[in-house]
Amino acid sequence: MQKKIYVAGMFDDDSANKVGAAVSAIAGVTSCSANALKAQVLVDFDEGVAGIEAAINSAIEANGASVLG
Repeated sequence: MQKKIYVAGMFDDDSANKVGAAVSAIAGVTSCSANALKAQVLVDFDEGVAGIEAAINSAIEANGASVLG
């Protein structure tokens, strides 16, 4: 499944890279692209993995960004 997540608090490429690396490290995530200019994270993941969406949101927030919506 591909999901676009809008975030606040990703101000530059460094913070976007940290968020992208954290999300990519989650088991079941197949790809992740974080873009500070668009304030979004585009992630592909296996929706059959229990709790993966909560884990993705937690990884984003653990790196200083807030998930919107």
